Amino acid sequence: MRLAGPIRIIVVLLTVGLTWILAGVMLGTQTGFPRIQQLLGGPDMSTTVDPRPRRYKCGLHQPCPEKHFAFRITSGAANVIGPKICLEDQMLMSSIRNNVGRGLNVALVNGVNGELIEAKSFDMWDGDVSNLLSFLRPIHEGTLVLIASYDDPATKMNEDARKMLAELGSASIKDVGFRDSWVFVGAKGIQDKSPFEQLIKNNKNSNKYEGWPEAVELEGCIPQRTLDAD
Repeated sequence: MRLAGPIRIIVVLLTVGLTWILAGVMLGTQTGFPRIQQLLGGPDMSTTVDPRPRRYKCGLHQPCPEKHFAFRITSGAANVIGPKICLEDQMLMSSIRNNVGRGLNVALVNGVNGELIEAKSFDMWDGDVSNLLSFLRPIHEGTLVLIASYDDPATKMNEDARKMLAELGSASIKDVGFRDSWVFVGAKGIQDKSPFEQLIKNNKNSNKYEGWPEAVELEGCIPQRTLDAD
């Protein structure tokens, strides 16, 4: 009977030891034993993975190749939210920069180095379309032209303006009408139609807003013009 006391002590010590070992295995802190995740075939949670997606210029989902300019253009939404024109992570036109307005918002960019030449908005509801023509006529060969509509891009549009924009590479300008959402990237001297253009027509049966379609967004990579391309 004298052995009962020591046996109880041994049993208590073994119980405490086994409990400590089991806790170490489950929590992954006990060296020499695999973690519970490893035992179950799960991933090792000790490696911290950043859940945030990697961000590229202008918020693109992937980087542009060398000798290309990253861009993203968003038209205005109805007559409430202004358009945005971003190139190489630089916001060229936006409501925050206070340089957008109703009609067509146009940014001229050097096609060789990507530097902004000039940015202006042209009221196509009750403005003078000749201001748009005077702005576009003198641009040099290779100049990039980035355009985003806001509210109404077409009421004052005439055939001269449509022809000039078509020469810059627009395939949809002939169809751009009252309160349409339109974004476009073209260039002076372009040989073919630009691949960078989106148009959503104003249609009362499908409009997202009362009297206006949804905003349209365009993003991509514009080939950089080389100096020997002249």
